Amino acid sequence: MRILHTSDWHLGRSLEGRSRYQEQVQFVNEVAGIAEDEGVHMVVIAGDVFDTYNPSAEAEELYCRALEQLAGQGKRCVVVVAGNHDSPERLGAIRPLALRHGILIAGRPQETLATSIYGHGTKVVQSGPGFVEVAWPDLPYSAVVSHLPYPSESRLGQLISPVLEEGQLRKAYAEMVIELLDRQASAFRADTVNIVVSHLLALGGLPSDSERAIDIGGACAVDYKRFPRQAQYIALGHLHRPQQMRSSGPQTYYSGSPLAYSFSETLQTKVVYVVDVVPGQEAEVKAVSLKSGIPLERWRCLNGVEEALRRLEGLGGRPLWLELEVHADKYLTQSEVAALRQAHSGLLNVRCIVPLGEADTPVVALSEMSVAEVFARFYKHRLAGAVPRDELVELFTALVHQSAMQAEEGGSSS
Repeated sequence: MRILHTSDWHLGRSLEGRSRYQEQVQFVNEVAGIAEDEGVHMVVIAGDVFDTYNPSAEAEELYCRALEQLAGQGKRCVVVVAGNHDSPERLGAIRPLALRHGILIAGRPQETLATSIYGHGTKVVQSGPGFVEVAWPDLPYSAVVSHLPYPSESRLGQLISPVLEEGQLRKAYAEMVIELLDRQASAFRADTVNIVVSHLLALGGLPSDSERAIDIGGACAVDYKRFPRQAQYIALGHLHRPQQMRSSGPQTYYSGSPLAYSFSETLQTKVVYVVDVVPGQEAEVKAVSLKSGIPLERWRCLNGVEEALRRLEGLGGRPLWLELEVHADKYLTQSEVAALRQAHSGLLNVRCIVPLGEADTPVVALSEMSVAEVFARFYKHRLAGAVPRDELVELFTALVHQSAMQAEEGGSSS
């Protein structure tokens, strides 16, 4: 049996205000192509399909199209679990239609999914709280999938612990999750392929800057070494860095996000995992690198704005999301920053590094400075020399003027 593991799509997410929609369309097409080329029987999506609880119509349309492509007109089973960013209700709103394509969607822990689906070749043998058994006509065995969507206290519908002390909270949460997984693992058998799909934070996992915390003081982290030993593969979501959780237990992997969503991920190779597994044997896992998406890079230009302009112009319009660090004798002017931004449309952030003692500027009374100048100085001071975008300065100025006008109107009416 062959499984494709992916997660953390974050459909609808942007980067510094720039849309990633076309890149997300690309990776959806690429993942669907991999599933077809690799002869996959099941695709598991381990949570955070969307970036927000209320995704845009555009993001929801892409979600539906992605599931349809992955299912391949029902010949592949697709299992989706909700992540901490997903609304269980929004994710599962398409269930009646999804079932006809062999797609199973778990929004909350301990859900019992459909007892029958109508995919061409995929059949649900049985299902119960937190597990489903699926069979295919071309395989002599079936697969039992233990599915655990993001297990928050509210979604579990129970109090983690009456004690609010951090250490006890952490322990109580981890015990509750392990108890759930163990209970669901009771459906595993020696003659089936046994896998776990969940969205949670495992102790020891390596994060990136782009994840948003799902724990309070680490209370939501779980010791992966205690995951059910009967499982042959454990497919996790939440961490955006692809990685294997090393232990003597089941093969346990985070597939990571298919796109880089922060500059901390610039050196990461994005992947999906293709897993071959038969009953009673250890899973064989292969990472398939993804080529979709615009690369993210950080540049350091030690020779000032001239070097930065030269390197930007050398890109020749090649797509790139870029964060730029410019070392200079003094802070960059607005016109210099504008020239950098005009040199390449993918330039997102400009940070100026000035030698200690060289950044001093003449003392000027605030009353002699414009609103825009005050804001620019404050921005540079708080963000280590970063230069605000023109549109940000304009927005701040407009808000200040609007506030002043409202204050004047209030004063005159009184």
